[in-house]
Formats: sequence, structure tokens, C-alpha cells
Amino acid sequence: MRFLCDEMLKGLARLLRAAGYDTYLAVGGEPDADLIKTARREGRILLTRDKRLAASAEESVIIKGWGVEAEAKSLSRAVVLDWEFAPFTRCVVDNAHLRDAAPEQMEAMPQGARARGGPFRVCPACGRAYWPGSHVRRMEARLHELARDAAIPPQA
Repeated sequence: MRFLCDEMLKGLARLLRAAGYDTYLAVGGEPDADLIKTARREGRILLTRDKRLAASAEESVIIKGWGVEAEAKSLSRAVVLDWEFAPFTRCVVDNAHLRDAAPEQMEAMPQGARARGGPFRVCPACGRAYWPGSHVRRMEARLHELARDAAIPPQA
């Protein structure tokens, strides 16, 4: 699955990227018509709070709730989604596939991170470095909780 988040869903876009999903995030002021064209051309599910925009797209989900947790749960109720699909394989900033860090890139990472071991990855687009520190452990726990919650059928 590939997603397109409108500009109001930045946190959800980052969370989907952390889970490994190809997620386009609309830039501020991007016209609705362009979002619809991009979603159609790239086979993306449009995620938005805007009912009018959602009605114009071929495939869309209206996201309810406020805050990334509520948004993620809203998406899980609408789409069967594996929150542990391919964690930490995409840059959360620009959506690029991460690559294994070269030795010289690893040298630039904090000594403490290198001492704990990898994997060490780098975004080829923006150069952002990724390693399994405390932030990754917290995000893994968050993704695991979302996956667990998505597997539990909602109560009637």
C-alpha cells in the first residue's frame, strides 16, 4: 500500500514511513487537484480529514481524531494495515529508502550509538543517519502496540 497524506497529517505520515510504508506528504498549499492527480498517478490511498477532498479521490480514507495515535487508530479501522510491515527502512523526513551506512558515515555517528551496534542506515536523499537508539526502541514499541490494537476486533 502507498499513501498520500494531506498537509494536516504530518505526524501520521512520519509514523507510516517509520512502519515502512511509501507515504507522500503534501506540502503546504499544494492544490487539492494536484493531490488527487498524484494519488491517481502513483496508486496512492489519499488520507485526509477533508470530506470534499476524499470524495474527489478514487481511493481515500477520512481520518478522524486528533493526534498521531488517534489518527493511526482511525486509519487502522478503515484499512487492514501491518504497523510492523518493514520498520525503519524509509526516511521519516523525505520518504526515501534507507541504505546501509558506509564506514565513513558510521564514523560521524555518536560513539555511544556505534558501541551498541547497528544496523546503521543513512538516507541517500537528505543524509540523515539512523541507528537503533532509545528513539527507535520507543518507536518500535509504539508500532508494536498499534499492530496489536489493529489485530483486536473492535467491540460492538
